[in-house]
Amino acid sequence: MELSLNSLKDREVWENIDIKLPEFNIDEVVKNTENNPKWLHFGAGNIFKALICNRYQDLLDKKLVDTGIIAVESFDYEVIEAIYKKFDNLSVLVLTKADGSLEKRVVASVTDAITTRDSKLKEIFINPGLQIVSFTITEKGYGLYKPSGEYLDIIEDDIKNGLENPTHLMSIITSNLYNRYKNGGAPITVLSMDNCSHNGDKLKSAVLTIAVKWLKKSFVDQGFIDYIQDRSKVSFPLSMIDKITPRPSDVFKQDLEKSGLKSMDIVITSKGSYMAPFVNAEISEYLIIEDDFTNGRPELEAGGIIFTTRETVNSVETMKVTTCLNPLHTALAVTGCLLGYTLISDEMKDPLLKKLVETIGYNEGLKVVLDPGIINPKEFIDEVIYERFVNPYILDSPQRIATDTSQKVAIRFGETIKSYIKSETLNVSDLIGIPLAIASWLKYLTGIDDSGKTFTLSPDPELDVLKGKIKDVSGVKWILSNQKIFGLDLYMAGLGDKIEDMYNEMCSGIGGVRRCLKRYLDM
Repeated sequence: MELSLNSLKDREVWENIDIKLPEFNIDEVVKNTENNPKWLHFGAGNIFKALICNRYQDLLDKKLVDTGIIAVESFDYEVIEAIYKKFDNLSVLVLTKADGSLEKRVVASVTDAITTRDSKLKEIFINPGLQIVSFTITEKGYGLYKPSGEYLDIIEDDIKNGLENPTHLMSIITSNLYNRYKNGGAPITVLSMDNCSHNGDKLKSAVLTIAVKWLKKSFVDQGFIDYIQDRSKVSFPLSMIDKITPRPSDVFKQDLEKSGLKSMDIVITSKGSYMAPFVNAEISEYLIIEDDFTNGRPELEAGGIIFTTRETVNSVETMKVTTCLNPLHTALAVTGCLLGYTLISDEMKDPLLKKLVETIGYNEGLKVVLDPGIINPKEFIDEVIYERFVNPYILDSPQRIATDTSQKVAIRFGETIKSYIKSETLNVSDLIGIPLAIASWLKYLTGIDDSGKTFTLSPDPELDVLKGKIKDVSGVKWILSNQKIFGLDLYMAGLGDKIEDMYNEMCSGIGGVRRCLKRYLDM
């Protein structure tokens, strides 16, 4: 049996293999969306399919909405043909529980999938009924600058060339917002759902930066700048998203094929995306959004999404990204690669690595955590360490989490360091876990693990620069003092020398990483 719209007609077959089907009329929703698109989403990857599409399907099943989501891919165009078009925009969601049980569901809330090259995009964008343009493109998708502070070459070209054929996604979004402005200026909500602090502010800043540059070149007018800055016209809400969504796993591919589903192959595109007609993910999830929508929105509360104030979203995001989850994840990622692990859950069986994340979370993070009120920070860390990271069925790898680490360390470690510096009762020199994680990242950049073997570094936009710098002492100092990387100069913060010492110990020969971790963690 193939995953297709035609195969869904035989509901009994799907029920016999314990895969839940959509309850709504897919053909009607597709037609309604063509006539009146309301939600456009950029970043057609796994977390989009596992969380956003799944929760929205709840609304479709309950007849609370009658249109679907249009997915747009701006980076890896192969995904659209190989994963979306080939399977009629359907996917199978496999939710994993720590007890080994699975929940499976066909998700059909994506009604069309296109790329940023598609001529449809402009027409959808200017439709006055469009309510939401959202994103899961990773934090680097909003970046306009090199570590030197200069614009990326692609941004320089877009600024020079104007609106007609922009290349960077932020330029594409700005161009399409201008088209919307020129075609009646209907309100729109531009919503980042990426895993980074102040995501809506980062998105707005990127769009506004490009728009102002185009204004200076007379490509746009002042009215467009006013349109972007008018929150009653264009809003950029904050959000907090949290769901561990690993790469598709052969374990679940084999499980689905054993049940009778064919063509469940995992695709690795030429750009390194791991995608499949199924998504495997943990059952735990959070999506909290600032309730600031200018042109209406679906009743996502009915799908378990939490809407609240800007201040509360920011507090939850700060709690998660800077203290209670993301720093722990990154620490496990780089140390796991160095110590030869391929699963996060296996790392948690290592008492040394378990002690490392407990130190970063409980001993260091909780002392400066911002309590959001709607989620208890201590209980959140408990869930992360003792339920989520240890779940052997998540099958998430440190290699995946190590992707784009240079874009993450400022938020995941730098913010806690800043909090210690500002504190009147805490001393930054008392930090142990965070410096160890940073030193481990430096060692990771050498591409040599703790057994002396070389390994493949995960993708990172600054990888070539960092690999060149890590080769000598002056380069290490350049990295640790680089405010673009960490958000502050770690030497001026009082941690640079400590981290250097840790790094040098980790590089002292085979077993150096483990010896260093043991010594500093008193194990």
